[in-house]
Amino acid sequence: MRLEVRIGGFGGQGVITMGHILGTAASLHLRLNAVMTESYGPEARGGACKTDIVVSDAAIDYPKTTRLDCLIAMNPDAYNSYIRDVREGGVVIFDSSLFEIEDKLSGIRYIGVEATKIAQGLGNPQVANVVMLGALSSAIGLFQMNALGSAVTERFPKTSVLNLKALKAGVEAAKRVKE
Repeated sequence: MRLEVRIGGFGGQGVITMGHILGTAASLHLRLNAVMTESYGPEARGGACKTDIVVSDAAIDYPKTTRLDCLIAMNPDAYNSYIRDVREGGVVIFDSSLFEIEDKLSGIRYIGVEATKIAQGLGNPQVANVVMLGALSSAIGLFQMNALGSAVTERFPKTSVLNLKALKAGVEAAKRVKE
């Protein structure tokens, strides 16, 4: 099993943090191999950024993504930049409170989650990234809630209650979209 995930957005949306959480959940809590690469512009906040995570039950000989199983698009620029890298049968999870996708490609499953709106409803728009991680858990099933919950709690010990609510809200939102 090899899973390739790309998360794209802009600085300040927690894109790189999402990669760290996924890597921690996979390697420390699920005992899988994981590697993460990141790319961002020179801007401190607001510039384009992305992170790629490869997870495997075997050794990872090549750490770069080749055909994405999942794209998490936090904004329309990320979607437009990376949609062609998603393999047929892959999934795109996007923040539907920030943008909609009109021309969906066939052979790809789309899950729109109002992550920013949900995060605002929880009292902190900064947890939209954690909402999206919950949606990922629901969409692909590999990242179990207990593994992600542990990784989120380790990353954000002072705000773990809020972040765990955001994670669960993302799972529920994605389930509603899938049904």
